[in-house]
Amino acid sequence: MNLKQLQPGDTIYAIEPIHNDGGIPQLPEKALLAEIGTRGVLIEIGHLEEAPERQVYLVRFEDAQLNLGPPIGCWAEELSAEAP
Repeated sequence: MNLKQLQPGDTIYAIEPIHNDGGIPQLPEKALLAEIGTRGVLIEIGHLEEAPERQVYLVRFEDAQLNLGPPIGCWAEELSAEAP
């Protein structure tokens, strides 16, 4: 299954380390948000005003205790529908 077939609520995985780019103010910039292989749930698919040609995926990743973290905007090249 590719990312374009996913719907909100589907499981998704990080295939690159994902760091805070400053979008989550309560965490330090560059803080690790998801390691490779971290499972998450897709919340929404949209576009940024600055890059309307690219899709952004809003994902909540699980932590070590399987709690969902804050919503994180991710690019397609950072995600997979299949576990790595």
